Amino acid sequence: MAVPPDDPYAVWLGHALAAASATAGSGDVPIGAVVLSAEGEVIGTGWNVREAEGDPTGHAEVVALREAGRHTGSWRLDGCTLAVTLEPCAMCAGAAMLARVERVVFGAWDPKAGACGSVWDLPRERRALHRVEVIGGVREQECSALLLDFFDKRRPSRDAGEGDGSRR
Repeated sequence: MAVPPDDPYAVWLGHALAAASATAGSGDVPIGAVVLSAEGEVIGTGWNVREAEGDPTGHAEVVALREAGRHTGSWRLDGCTLAVTLEPCAMCAGAAMLARVERVVFGAWDPKAGACGSVWDLPRERRALHRVEVIGGVREQECSALLLDFFDKRRPSRDAGEGDGSRR
């Protein structure tokens, strides 16, 4: 799919999709994330490492936020954008809020655990100390296809009469 050069969100999701490819062979769900400075420079990159590192907090977003903090020398990521291939869960949405990112941009919606509009909407919670702009559905088909392909390969074939037919 051609990405318009004037669409920064689509370009940022391209970086996140590239990061997701780092999970190949690890058993981790292929989710990638990048943190961009206010100027659009990638200052943090992450992908899921839960399986590879046995880390329950090893979500792509947390890994990218940690790297961005090391890059800037601060936990405050004011003016930064977190771009991720899947809608962040409650832990990752909370981490983005606590890091004070300006916005979260994501690809695929997560109707089971999404915390940026699907199941919960933590970044826009009126009682939160810091609210985050959320832009969802950017390059959604590509991001969804990556996840569906991963799960299709891990689950028994429906043609073999196994499984319940669910995708997740």
